[in-house]
Amino acid sequence: MSLDQTLTALADPTRRAILAQLARGETRVTSVAAPFTISLNSGLVRRRIAGREHFLSFDPAPMNEALTWMETHRRFWTQRLDALEAALRAEDAARAAGSLRRALRRRSRR
Repeated sequence: MSLDQTLTALADPTRRAILAQLARGETRVTSVAAPFTISLNSGLVRRRIAGREHFLSFDPAPMNEALTWMETHRRFWTQRLDALEAALRAEDAARAAGSLRRALRRRSRR
């Protein structure tokens, strides 16, 4: 199971609905009304076989890798965007100070 497979499974509304159904409890394969191959490959769904019956249940463990990936990128981009904001504010402040100095010099010449 990989991060890509987990995110692919979570990206599709039908698959998310299947996972929500499985999160409420184990379900027979025959009661799942949509394709679930990708969800099974993602590791988000566990299959248990009892005789001729196949049961599915939700396994949230692969989501931890997805959460770690998202949190790492959230922190990275938050830091970058905060730095960009600070640089733009400093640039705006420098421009404003320069404009103010020029206006004061013009007034003092009069």
